[in-house]
Amino acid sequence: MGSFHGVLLVGLFFLGMLVSSLCQDEDSDNFSAVYIVTLREAPAVHYDAELRRSSINGVRHGGASERLNIHKPRFRNISRTDRRYSSYIARVHDSLLRRVFRGEKYLKLYSYHYLINGFAVFVTQDQVDKLSRRREVANVVLDFSVRTATTHTPRFLGLPQGAWVQGGGYESAGEGVVIGFIDTGIDPTHSSFDDHTSERPYPVPAHFSGICEVTPDFPSGSCNRKLIAARHFASSAITRGVFNSSQDYASPFDGEGHGTHTASIAAGNHGIRVVVAGHHFGNASGMAPRSHIAVYKALYKSFGGFAADVVAAIDQAAQDGVDIISLSITPNRRPPGIATFFNPIDMALLSAVKAGIFVVQAAGNTGPSPKSMSSFSPWIFTVGSSSHDRNYSNSIMLGNNVTITGVGLAPGTDTMYTLISATHALNNGTTVSDDMYVGECQDSSNFNWDLVRGNLLICSYSIRFVLGISTIHKSLETAKNLSAIGVVFTMDAFVIGFQLNPTPMKLPGIIIPSPEDSKVLLKYYNLSLERDIMTKRITKFGALATICGGLKANYSTSAPKIMYYSARGPDPEDNFLDDADIMKPNLVAPGNSIWAAWSSVGQDSIEFQGEHFAMMSGTSMAAPHVAGLAALVRQKFPNFSPSAIASALSTTASLYDRNGGPIMAQRAYAFPDQNQSPATPFDMGSGFVNATAALNPGLIFDTSYDNYMSFLCGINGSAPVVLNYTGESCWTYNSTINGGDLNLPSITIAKLNRSRTVLRTVRNVAANETYSVGWSAPFGVSLKVSPLHFSIASGETQVLSVFVNATSNSTTASYGRIGLFGHLGHVVNIPLSVIVKITYNTTANG
Repeated sequence: MGSFHGVLLVGLFFLGMLVSSLCQDEDSDNFSAVYIVTLREAPAVHYDAELRRSSINGVRHGGASERLNIHKPRFRNISRTDRRYSSYIARVHDSLLRRVFRGEKYLKLYSYHYLINGFAVFVTQDQVDKLSRRREVANVVLDFSVRTATTHTPRFLGLPQGAWVQGGGYESAGEGVVIGFIDTGIDPTHSSFDDHTSERPYPVPAHFSGICEVTPDFPSGSCNRKLIAARHFASSAITRGVFNSSQDYASPFDGEGHGTHTASIAAGNHGIRVVVAGHHFGNASGMAPRSHIAVYKALYKSFGGFAADVVAAIDQAAQDGVDIISLSITPNRRPPGIATFFNPIDMALLSAVKAGIFVVQAAGNTGPSPKSMSSFSPWIFTVGSSSHDRNYSNSIMLGNNVTITGVGLAPGTDTMYTLISATHALNNGTTVSDDMYVGECQDSSNFNWDLVRGNLLICSYSIRFVLGISTIHKSLETAKNLSAIGVVFTMDAFVIGFQLNPTPMKLPGIIIPSPEDSKVLLKYYNLSLERDIMTKRITKFGALATICGGLKANYSTSAPKIMYYSARGPDPEDNFLDDADIMKPNLVAPGNSIWAAWSSVGQDSIEFQGEHFAMMSGTSMAAPHVAGLAALVRQKFPNFSPSAIASALSTTASLYDRNGGPIMAQRAYAFPDQNQSPATPFDMGSGFVNATAALNPGLIFDTSYDNYMSFLCGINGSAPVVLNYTGESCWTYNSTINGGDLNLPSITIAKLNRSRTVLRTVRNVAANETYSVGWSAPFGVSLKVSPLHFSIASGETQVLSVFVNATSNSTTASYGRIGLFGHLGHVVNIPLSVIVKITYNTTANG
């Protein structure tokens, strides 16, 4: 890392010198600026468009065993998507600039070769005039500023400069791909799902046949070319008598907010203004903003959902022809009496995968305990939750110059104001003995308006806020009714170490999450009180404070980190098999503090009631990030099987945070940032999703439906269950395999007894390339991979033999990695997890 930073600093120094000299050489009438120059020759995307359209419209995605046919148009014997072509175009641009400027100073910033054929260059106005007169030049435009487009995670994931660029920009990212959401429905009135946000109309995906259900809550016209299907499934709930028509909508309409939120994360429109509590927090975008949304509502506010309804929704989605299914739902517990994988939801999803549908599921929010995973089948892509680099914090500065940090999406105060505790502002008819929770400020009638007016009101934040009995919303209403300047929430000592999400506040406000910091504020407050010597009554409130606003985001280089609540692998214990030799989760994605669309009547969070956007956290938010990114992969590789998409996302995942250090995992629910250590594959799977790299994976691991069936048939006593779910007999599969032998982009061995050889097969989906193999062995294991070097042509396969030998016993998993390094720059990452359990045979002497 040191040498990289040294080169970077030297490069920045010379860049600064060149820019400085360009500016200093020009007079005030001929200053330098950045211009975007486009050339008349068509860019690469024009040559690929016809091929891409024929692939998407003419080929229905086949099963996992379908061979990949990667065809590339040629131009002067160089593919338009080949790196050599981009180098060729860059040389063409450089040649033009040298001819035009003939020794003059200029600085080329970029060469564009795929979306536009052109470049960005730092030049003077005189030089612009020279460029404009060239016959090769089509247009010269002065560079202009743009605003952030964000739930912020598109920028954190590098989409504007990376994955979106490769697909034609956000205007076409995910176009033609249909994502099906099994969730709480959708609010069709939200601008994130409008089909008129772009000058270019949405196309109708020819392979999709879903319908839009019409009800009084979901009237005709709710669907459009963006939201192309919506249905609801509640027969099981109605039959059980738990469907509450006063709370639950018997329609696709989202009465909770969760489904609207997840759909917009994956596929919401680009550039939608996020306004909450009257404050603007940037612009929102889904990961694949041009993809289509199909909604299959199977969860409800008052009771959750039932497997029968979920399976019906999955079945309908598959019939309709969705390309991707996003499940931000997990079972409450493992179905009793059957093996882990043989539950109706997972088996329905296996059939969906057979039909060529990529399935994404949230890992669950039951972490950080080991084996807490709620999504465990190898044909499902399981996503854990990480942080991203944006966070919000505010602070309060006390009159004694002590500053305390806190949370709260709130404006600040313009000067110092008097602090007054709620318990010291009670009206004559209220006492703490009458209501021990009166300090939580839930009812303005308990307080003296004259005392509170114009001051900062101190309220207590207790466990009742965590449980939803008391709310910030009600406290803010109380403060507003009493004409308070703002609200300060001090943390009750019994609420230990909770990681609070930022909460929107229209008034200046702050929540102090630390009980220790809260004691500091209250000590200052109490020492500043003046009391009558005889009566002990307060005669003056002397404590002063000012709140520094929390509306502006901060950015951290330590992101991402694995959130404490994100469920951990490996597979859960099972009565039929101890462990399945399958790594879970598959990877992690942003899931913490995510801005996304919210239903206009959403009840899931009282703090966001009536708002059009909400900030939510959980693996529910991480899964649709990957569903949207998978749409970009599907768009680029329409013939990829579901396992090929999974492989592309997995093998390219990042192992490092933005500071270059290892990704950390929070290990405790209380004080999570004080209890963290480097993440393992059972915390983060293959790593943190890398959207741009996933679009250029180099090699992929493909696993067929038949392989999954051979795995299921290998579970002792499973044959009758397999027959019941699939209609297929295990006799038709000549051999069975265990989880470690599935052709997955990872290797997990839960019980290594002495030694074992594991085979993996890779397919080249890029240009001809030569790879070298390297590895780091887990503790207690020696490792050998062969071949050490191999050359592989485009479309060809290569078998890798991994020999794992135990050198010492271990009761816990240890971790290693295998890396395949291509000479064209591809890096394929294969995580390895092993528990060594050597058994020794003993015989009696005699």
